[in-house]
Amino acid sequence: MIVLNTEKAPGAIGPYSQGFEVNGIIYTSGQIPVNPADGEVPEGIAAQTEQSCKNVSAILESAGSGMDKVFKTTCFLADMGDFAEFNEVYAKYFTSRPARSCVAVKTLPKGVLCEIEAIAVK
Repeated sequence: MIVLNTEKAPGAIGPYSQGFEVNGIIYTSGQIPVNPADGEVPEGIAAQTEQSCKNVSAILESAGSGMDKVFKTTCFLADMGDFAEFNEVYAKYFTSRPARSCVAVKTLPKGVLCEIEAIAVK
């Protein structure tokens, strides 16, 4: 088991890791849209989805993987009314069209609008 940690994605804000590599499989923690450079969260679902995808990508790349190797995601939305706009941005990053679950939740950390976690091969 290898713990993943990169400064190109936000650090954990709780007792967890950014991700793990186990037997060639990469598991990322859920990534909220925090910019790792300044700790800021952009406004709007499109910009937040973009940042969450960039954060997932940074963790995968730190492990020698990439977005094209993702085979499963779990997505959390604060408002299912954002589903279509979320999908537009998501589709630009997850071009392999991985299996996915997408659910609406009551609240997300820091009051963000989305969170994405991924599982990929190395």
